[in-house]
Order: sequence, then structure tokens, then C-alpha cells
Amino acid sequence: MKLTGRRWLHGILPSILLFCLALGLAGCRGTAAQAQSSSADSGSSVIENKGSDTLVNLALAWAEAYMAEHPDVRISVTGGGSGTGIAAMLNGTVDIANASREIKPEEMTEAEAKGLSPVEFAVAGDAIAVIVNPTNPVSQLTIPQLSDIYTGKITNWSEIGGEDRPIVLLSRESNSGTYVYFLENVVQAGGNDSELLFSPNTLLMPSSEGISTEVRQNPNVIGYDGLGYVTPDQKVIAVAPDAGGPYVLPSVASVVDGTYPIARSLFMYTPHEPVEQVKAYLDWIRSDGQALVTDLGFVPLQ
Repeated sequence: MKLTGRRWLHGILPSILLFCLALGLAGCRGTAAQAQSSSADSGSSVIENKGSDTLVNLALAWAEAYMAEHPDVRISVTGGGSGTGIAAMLNGTVDIANASREIKPEEMTEAEAKGLSPVEFAVAGDAIAVIVNPTNPVSQLTIPQLSDIYTGKITNWSEIGGEDRPIVLLSRESNSGTYVYFLENVVQAGGNDSELLFSPNTLLMPSSEGISTEVRQNPNVIGYDGLGYVTPDQKVIAVAPDAGGPYVLPSVASVVDGTYPIARSLFMYTPHEPVEQVKAYLDWIRSDGQALVTDLGFVPLQ
């Protein structure tokens, strides 16, 4: 039976070792470098991994599987958003930053000012699914319609073939890489010079679970989320680039063949070219670790 991201997380979370090895320091405030030094004394290696909430379930699954094969390695995985993970990497507190977007130019400038040379690794693919309450009769939308909805130009479902109900907008918070991708590629429709922004009436949700809860409870809402977080009690909208179609549902197949228009790569970043255990772990993720990707609703590397 295929496990959703949430069910997988609930199953493995108790076995994931989230820890800090800075002995004698109250509050576990040691940096990744200090943790590596402490672990060397005990004969084990520690990899600190933080960032994208989209990637966190997959990162936990990878960590669990890798530690089972390599008992001398300990991997700490936490979420918090792509921006949080990249900031932690720039501050030297993690070995790997997870991101559902590319590193920003200003983040790269900050890295270079600190003597860092961030390296990007694509680790999986993803589709961003547009979701509504199952009672909503609307089944398909175009990118321009989604842009008009999320900028507040379209405010009632009756304007796009639905019932006479107000549209309630749900989004991830601005620190989320999913938010940034949706803003640039849907709200701004990929226009490099676009200044369109989310409507101020958009409700910013702190997690995928928050969006899921609202979608289940409120027949007026529209939201978006990584495909791996979509559950059967949500209705997924077929999306087309424009009114000429085709309207395509998100899936592993439609991402691979390029027909679903809201698809992206997921990344891990290291502050420099990785070495030793970090390099071995990333090599495993991009090879044997890809066997776990489809099970959690993501798209393996091609």
C-alpha cells in the first residue's frame, strides 16, 4: 500500500534521531562543525540537514533508510522552510540545506561574502497541485485564471464556472520555497518584469497540514501544495497554460513528460563541494535513494 507523506512521517518520526552533540552546552546550541567534532570522538558522523517543508518527509525517509545501512552515521532532519534552511547553511549551522526553490541571488551574494561557495544538487522533482474542497464543481483552471484569482481580480467562484460563493485564498508563508515558486510562475505567470503580488486577503498558512485542514472544512477555499501532500479528501484541479489547453492533472507521469505546467525541481545545497560522509550521503540520495521518491508522491531524477 502506498503511503502518503504524512503517514510515512508519522510512522518513522519516533525512530529518527534528532539531536545535538555539543556536550556541555545548554540548549543544544552547537554548530554543525562542533557536532561533527564531537561525533568524531565517539566514532560516528553527524549530518545536520534543515529546510524545505516540502522536502522534509522525503528527507526523513532518506535519513532513516541511510542510517539503517550506515549505523556509523547520524542524520538530523528538521523543516522550517527553504529560506530557513539556506540561512542556516549560510550561518554554518547545517551541512545540507533543503530547498524547494533555487538559491536567490542575494543569498548567493551573502554566501560569497562569507567565503562560501554553495553547491546545488537536484534531488527530486515535484508538481504543485492546486486544490479545492471536494464539493466545489470547478475542475479546471488556466494559469492566467489562477493569477487573477490570487491577485484578487477574480473574487467569486461564479466568475469561473462555480457557484455564487466568495473565493477564499490559501497560500504557504513567504519563507516557503513553494510560495516563492507559485508567486513567480503562477501569480506572475513567469514574467520576469511582473510586479504582481498575492492579494492582501490571502491567508498565509504555516504548513501543508494547515492548508489541508482548511480545504477539507471550507467549500470556498482554493490552495496549493506539493503533490506528495495531497490527500484523497481534496479535489485536485486540472491546469492548462492558457485557454487553449490542454488541462492536465498533476502526477509523476505528467511531470516527467512535461505536460503539467506547475512543476519544479527540489534541491539540496551544501556550503562548499561536499566531502566524506556528506558527499557519500548525497551520492546515495541521487542513486539508490531515488527508490523512495515515488512512494512519497514525488518524481525521481531522470
